[in-house]
Amino acid sequence: MGIRTGQDYINGLKSRPREVWLEGRRVTDLLNEPNFRQPIQEIAKLYDMQHDPEYKEKITDICEETGERVSNAFLVPKSFDDLMRRRNLYEAWAEATFGLMGRSPDFLNVTVTSMASNYKFFERYNSKWAENIVNYHKYIRDNDLFLTHALINPQNDRSKAAHEQKDTFTHLGAVEETSEGIVVRGAKMLATLAPITDEVIIYPFPGFRKGDERYTLSFAIPIDTPGLRIVCREPMQSGKRPVFDHPLASRFEEMDAVLIFNDVLVPWNRVFVHNNLEAGNTVYAQTGLSQNTHQNGVRGLVKLRFAQQVASRVADAIGVDGFLNVQTQLGELAQSVETIRALLRTAENEYAINEQGEAVPSFTSLETIRGILPKAYPRAIEVIQTIGAGGLLLSPTGFDVEHPELREDINRYYGGRESVEAYDRIRLFKLAWDLSGEAFGQRLVQYERYYSGDPVRKLGMFYNKYKQENQFTMVDRALQLDKSENLSMN
Repeated sequence: MGIRTGQDYINGLKSRPREVWLEGRRVTDLLNEPNFRQPIQEIAKLYDMQHDPEYKEKITDICEETGERVSNAFLVPKSFDDLMRRRNLYEAWAEATFGLMGRSPDFLNVTVTSMASNYKFFERYNSKWAENIVNYHKYIRDNDLFLTHALINPQNDRSKAAHEQKDTFTHLGAVEETSEGIVVRGAKMLATLAPITDEVIIYPFPGFRKGDERYTLSFAIPIDTPGLRIVCREPMQSGKRPVFDHPLASRFEEMDAVLIFNDVLVPWNRVFVHNNLEAGNTVYAQTGLSQNTHQNGVRGLVKLRFAQQVASRVADAIGVDGFLNVQTQLGELAQSVETIRALLRTAENEYAINEQGEAVPSFTSLETIRGILPKAYPRAIEVIQTIGAGGLLLSPTGFDVEHPELREDINRYYGGRESVEAYDRIRLFKLAWDLSGEAFGQRLVQYERYYSGDPVRKLGMFYNKYKQENQFTMVDRALQLDKSENLSMN
């Protein structure tokens, strides 16, 4: 099939009904559901970019295996140039969504690509698992599919292991094995964009204890598989509010969901890990799953730069960017952007070739980005809130702006500095409020804090690895004084 168009993606949603619950009702028409309609169109635009002459050669390539054009997310990079080809895709799609859609199709497609590239890990435990992940990669590549994932157990009793929960299948686990596959039951979260994707992939984070064997699962199934229920969170916007009033929330909301598996059959050819504690605890670290940090870094840079530019434009619009205290805040944001940009370039230029012959960006630089963004992005939002102040709360609606009886007052009292007309200032402040104050914007902050897991645990893991790789030999050299120098102190 090769690269899909936006219409191909939409046709796929039409032809594969799935069980989606939203606000106490089952959604039977995804395409006309107000909360999904515009996000579907935004994803469709990304697929259309693959056919746009401006982007086609930059974000897709000819697959050596099939001779068909495929997304660069499915490229296994062997060189710096390959890394840049993949980065071109990340950047183009991030720019198209202002970095606000963190789980665009490239995110998990590159994840599965890394898993397939590291098939030897799976082969150590079960040759069939290795065959399955390689074949699955080919399947989603050749059909250009859109995946969601759900990795986290429900927040029930975090003090207990999976097998110690009150209900054996509170956490997703294997119920039984059949000739056709594994029957699974339980729940996983946080499945971003799940209602409008094609497939879901499950893979485990480390932390399994003895007794958790049935919960060490990795597999992928179609999102419309019988028994799979998608329970959405409360929408961050009604889906019915005009784009004028909510220019970001109306277009880029990524619906999150809990996935409930009610005795779902997972075919054997879709199983990648099962009933193995060692594999479950090491699959994340040893199969290149963290390769999506490159995509996250590029997307995060775009998102942070967008927030920084919004802050600067708000300050300029009301004439406060000449004040030193405002300049220092804006300068801080600019330096955060430049720090992430430099780290990203360093990660790419200091790439290494791993045992599989894959070009891998610098782990240290990418993990440093992952440590900085959860602090830098919320700070950017705080600066927008501080500079915009009460003005962010007082914008009239688009209906007010268009009403002839209010037009004169709107033009007189809602303008900015001399060159900024009321209409333009209102639109800018609505965009800033969408990003910094609305539930939509706060979800974006929470996403950035936790998109890669618990930041405290991640930072601890980073330090332990950093300590192993950097033995702090400068200290040893500083302490290596010869005898004459020691004696001279007596």
